[in-house]
Amino acid sequence: MLDIGDEILLVEDNPSDLELAQRALREYNLGTKVQIARDGEEALDFIFCREQFAGKRPGQLPRVILLDLKLPLIDGMEVLRQVRADPRTHHVPVVVLTASNEERDVAESYALGVNSYITKPVDFDQFREAMRVIGTYWLVLNRSPCRT
Repeated sequence: MLDIGDEILLVEDNPSDLELAQRALREYNLGTKVQIARDGEEALDFIFCREQFAGKRPGQLPRVILLDLKLPLIDGMEVLRQVRADPRTHHVPVVVLTASNEERDVAESYALGVNSYITKPVDFDQFREAMRVIGTYWLVLNRSPCRT
């Protein structure tokens, strides 16, 4: 049986957005275990226990993946595609958190099975509030099929 852990996998390449997200999660006591991936390849390595994460227990998955779309090496759509294609990870909640407001990105994300699509607010207070709502919902209120 797979074990959904207490980690958030935050996939973000923008240092400013990364810092804001981490600060907001800590402020609301939602970021006790946040794993950072700065590109799509690193995110997939973490999820599938490859490369520098080869020692990680394979069944230990993040409770939620916060995924930017515009990433170096492997873009967010491909990360989402691979997560949804693998039976070990297809149920892990994925929230796209991106600056892209493009309708085709929204449509493709949902076609690939994203759980939620959120356009990053540019205002710090709005961004902080968005992180509070995201964290509270996915870490406190949502019940995963793998959690007892």
